[in-house]
Amino acid sequence: MRWDEYLKKERLPSFWCAGCGYGQVMRSLAMALEKTRAALENTVIVSGIGCWGHVDSWMKPNAFHGIHGRALAFATGIKLASPALNVIVVMGDGDGVTIGGNHFIHACRRNVGLTAVVCNNLNYGMTGGQYSGTTPEDSITSTSRYGHIEQSFDICRLAEAAGAHFIARSISENVVATADCIAEGMKRENFAVIEVMSPCTTHYGRNNNMRKPIEMYRRIKSLAVPVGTAAKLSSEQMEGKFVTGILLDRPGEDYFTRYQNNIKVKAQTAAKEEGT
Repeated sequence: MRWDEYLKKERLPSFWCAGCGYGQVMRSLAMALEKTRAALENTVIVSGIGCWGHVDSWMKPNAFHGIHGRALAFATGIKLASPALNVIVVMGDGDGVTIGGNHFIHACRRNVGLTAVVCNNLNYGMTGGQYSGTTPEDSITSTSRYGHIEQSFDICRLAEAAGAHFIARSISENVVATADCIAEGMKRENFAVIEVMSPCTTHYGRNNNMRKPIEMYRRIKSLAVPVGTAAKLSSEQMEGKFVTGILLDRPGEDYFTRYQNNIKVKAQTAAKEEGT
């Protein structure tokens, strides 16, 4: 299938704001499905609440639309019940690592083979521009009118510390690179996290002196440093910037392999002993 055949074109255009990057990420996701030759009947998109969580409204694969912050919990259940399914979890920064932060941490350490596409627009977009767990310090939001004073999460570092096996980051403007990152994550048996930096022009941009969408796109692009370039720069040169590309790809037994090699074998042995 071509990438556009994964879309419900009759339902477009979307309701996303002018200048929002989510339409670009939706195309990247569709391109990743094409790259991996994902079958509609074998693919499930699991979402929670938020602007990005509505992507399943315009895509053809099976969908499960859950409640705020719980997409990973639902997705884990779906994958455990049907391991052969391609399960893609779409979350925003609020849905994924703020309200859903505890589920995110445990999904990383549990290592069930899900592909989590986390769009980070640095605030809660749908509910009015409140600050989230990724909002940079000093940012103006609807709930930090004089500047945000809390430290922010780095989603990729959080995922690494919690035990994720595949981690990548891209920006929404780079549609091809984002598609490549998502496709690579889908190919892994382990839990994969792909963070996509995307502009919220209606709230975050306007609140932080980026009145036009192009200003926020330029800002995000100016802060993005490819992983190969970042390796050559000092910590001072990387101050305030973020790294893009595949950041971590470590081997390791996924949840199902560990179950087969440990719990199932022990349970079968115990059953035989009890039978004798």
